[in-house]
Amino acid sequence: MTIVEWSDFQCPFCGRVMPTLEQIEKNYGSDVRVVFKHNPLPMHPNAPYAAKAAIAAQNQGKFWQMHDKLFEANNSHAPDGLSQEKVDQMARDIGLDMDKYKADVNAPETQARIAADQAQASRLGANGTPHFFINGARVSGAMPYESFKSVIDAQLKRANQALSSGVSRRDLYENLIKDGMTAPAPAPQQAPPAPPPAQARNVDPGDGPAIGGKKPKVTIVEWSDFQCPFCGRVEPTLKQVMDTYKDDVKIVWRNEPLSFHPNAMPAAKAAMAAHKQGKFWQMHDLMFAHQQELSDAKYAEWAMQIGLDFPRWQKDKDSPEIAAQIQKDNSYGQSVGADGTPSFFINGRFISGAMPFDSFKTVIDEQIKKADEALKKGVKHEKLYETLVAENVKSAGSAPAAAAAAPAPDQKFDVNVGNAPVRGPKNAAVTIVEWSDFQCPFCSRVEPTLKQIMDEYKGKVRIAWKNQPLSFHPNAMPAAEAAMAAYEQGNDKFWAMHDKLFEKQGGLDVSKWKSSVESHAASSSIQADMNAGSAVGANGTPTFFINGRKLVGAMPFESFKQVIDAELAARVAKK
Repeated sequence: MTIVEWSDFQCPFCGRVMPTLEQIEKNYGSDVRVVFKHNPLPMHPNAPYAAKAAIAAQNQGKFWQMHDKLFEANNSHAPDGLSQEKVDQMARDIGLDMDKYKADVNAPETQARIAADQAQASRLGANGTPHFFINGARVSGAMPYESFKSVIDAQLKRANQALSSGVSRRDLYENLIKDGMTAPAPAPQQAPPAPPPAQARNVDPGDGPAIGGKKPKVTIVEWSDFQCPFCGRVEPTLKQVMDTYKDDVKIVWRNEPLSFHPNAMPAAKAAMAAHKQGKFWQMHDLMFAHQQELSDAKYAEWAMQIGLDFPRWQKDKDSPEIAAQIQKDNSYGQSVGADGTPSFFINGRFISGAMPFDSFKTVIDEQIKKADEALKKGVKHEKLYETLVAENVKSAGSAPAAAAAAPAPDQKFDVNVGNAPVRGPKNAAVTIVEWSDFQCPFCSRVEPTLKQIMDEYKGKVRIAWKNQPLSFHPNAMPAAEAAMAAYEQGNDKFWAMHDKLFEKQGGLDVSKWKSSVESHAASSSIQADMNAGSAVGANGTPTFFINGRKLVGAMPFESFKQVIDAELAARVAKK
């Protein structure tokens, strides 16, 4: 029996499945072997270095010792448990030759091996972690022991039949997988989907850091985060944009440090302090070139490297003025729909994510043509951006937030509340079932809206909580377990813990609560919530079902009100 595992040393679910794999090895002994494949995900900044360290340890015959150390740090949930310094110390602790270790970590062959593992994972559709193939049979996620056992037992039966028919143990694995697929079956061919409608916003570029032409025909306003891997990935594309269009384009930077990137806010402050001395872009380039190394020590090193007045930079970095400026960028970004990073507005035209150069080129070429026409008609350069944005907003029609808010009138999902924590009366006319994540910034942002709903529809609405801790939020699963451990002591205790967790900071029996958390007693109910969420399409957070009607994201009160009022009116009409 061969279990091939694609994993990520920073993935909390990969860490959580380790005891299950140990139980499998203990119970099945020599009938099972586990093969480890690397798939460090882009949202886990420490995962690539950890993977390289594990390969370097393997080159000295100590992969599994390093593997266990890395997952021990993962499961400890220490904020810097997998930093480069800590990982290197693990290498010393297990007795590696450090010169060879460092050479192997940085060797091109090491990166090539990780890339080969990831390419194979992609071909097989193993896009998340952990992902397992048991003699070729797929098991996805940190499933309980019983889920593995049922597959293993079935595969053992096949293996024994093959051995009885004369297949040697040496050839057994190849024999069992010989008829398997080397890639997922292609989806039925369909007509290509219609492109999404153009979206545009009347976006004020502000007076932040800018690069490019003094009189541009195209202004790109970018909301970004120095720790976001997708923001890092789009940097070469933006350089290609500037090289291609030169003075016809200007890029304006606005800050959106996401709460689940611990280095993003300190990096933003360090960069904006450099901006005070006219050297934002030098600091910006160093941060993205060394995105895996973001730290206070590195910011200081880079500040001196680019020739900043160091005492002034330190003072500015920690000033309330810069903190307020970053918060202003962040808040304004949310108001215009820049909910994730990177987000771009090209003369107001919205592009979301690390899109390829051609996606930018299509919009930029269109906008340059419009700019040339406007200039020919006599529009002054100082009014050009304002004119083009107004035209783009008008031609784009309704805003994306408004479009997303409109419910599908004929679509309802059968969503079971079960024994979930609930706020509001059991006989409420409207039930909102929420899939949420305690570390998700958008889930936190919608909390005041939910409070407003409960206040304004008192007695008419109840809210049921379902857990959906996302894998790229390392603290989300522990927080969910903490909240559900509180729930074991009563519904009110859950909501008290819920509020504390979202406040970041309740009459609990602390010893009982701690015991429940440490035993992972709630893990099966959390996994059940996640599975139920996936079944109804609640794959992101927050996702709501209002009497079965789906509403996705941290939408404004009016979006909820529209659906709630329709449900209340329908209830009255039935009487």
